[in-house]
Amino acid sequence: MAFDSAPGPDGPRRRATIRDVALAAGVSTSAVSKVLRSASGVSPQMHRRVSEAIDALHYRPHAGARGMRGASYTVGVMITEFSSPFQPEVAEGISMTLGDTPYQEIVVRGGTDPDHQRRSLEALFDRQVDGVVVVAPWTSQAWLEDLGRDIPTVVVARHGSSRHFDTVVSDDRRGAQLVVEHLAGLGHTRIAHTGQPSGGLRGQHVLSHTERQRGYEAAMRELGLQPDVVVTGYTEQGGYDAAHLLMGRADPPTAIFAGADIAALGVLRAADERGLRVPDDLAVAGYDDIAVAGMSRVGLTTVDESAQDTGHAAARLLIERIAGRVEPVRFVLSPKLMVRSTTLRS
Repeated sequence: MAFDSAPGPDGPRRRATIRDVALAAGVSTSAVSKVLRSASGVSPQMHRRVSEAIDALHYRPHAGARGMRGASYTVGVMITEFSSPFQPEVAEGISMTLGDTPYQEIVVRGGTDPDHQRRSLEALFDRQVDGVVVVAPWTSQAWLEDLGRDIPTVVVARHGSSRHFDTVVSDDRRGAQLVVEHLAGLGHTRIAHTGQPSGGLRGQHVLSHTERQRGYEAAMRELGLQPDVVVTGYTEQGGYDAAHLLMGRADPPTAIFAGADIAALGVLRAADERGLRVPDDLAVAGYDDIAVAGMSRVGLTTVDESAQDTGHAAARLLIERIAGRVEPVRFVLSPKLMVRSTTLRS
């Protein structure tokens, strides 16, 4: 099949895209972008394969692709899930900050599968964005460093140092410590935590939920208490499942610290189904301070790390990157405990 734009017997033929070239060459779209931009890190073999695919498909980059970065005035934002309330709030913070600039955001869903996240980011490459904000990436550190070499990049909710991209994180260990100290101060000794799989990330380069779990475990041990972690997921269903598992024990916890507010809502649903009074029978705390947490009928004790401030910081750093800054910046937000009715008896 021909892919150029010359007319054929059945009408105009489809113009080849950068994704077509990538498939033909057996490489990623970001690799094709590297070749087109004469970027560093391209081996002679890769250059040859991509060039041959370009010739075979009669690929012609759009004018924007041939220009220098900054010409499209668009930036990509990859979040994990639209159903996770915190991340869309981060995207909103980015959008509000970009409102006073020439830039417009394009938001895509990456999921928690590393391959899907990479494909989502490569789709943004195909649209010639000038920079990307990546929220909670489950990909390897090496891949992120390569991404940062190729395009201005800011990573959100990923701990650890970086060389070629900026990071925006909350002090998750401190935030978890605030929750544990609050619950222990109320007399709770059996405090459980609902977590999420690490995604194979270890050491310093981990996502926020892993750092929160580490902070919880350290705070419990410092108080002479035994950590109790149930790993499900940062979803309403995940919190619901974790709560039923915990409350089904012979000696259930008297307090549950869910690693995210959305999971805490699932804990509250499970407690209601079991006829438990919150906070008299079970104290519940979350993390993120999403909008629903502050509603009077919910009154969820949680940790505020300000999604909008996170988005604002990410957008500001990305604009600086696009303008030419290359030194990595690590922006850390200070968490604040928001005490409400799910832990305090009226």
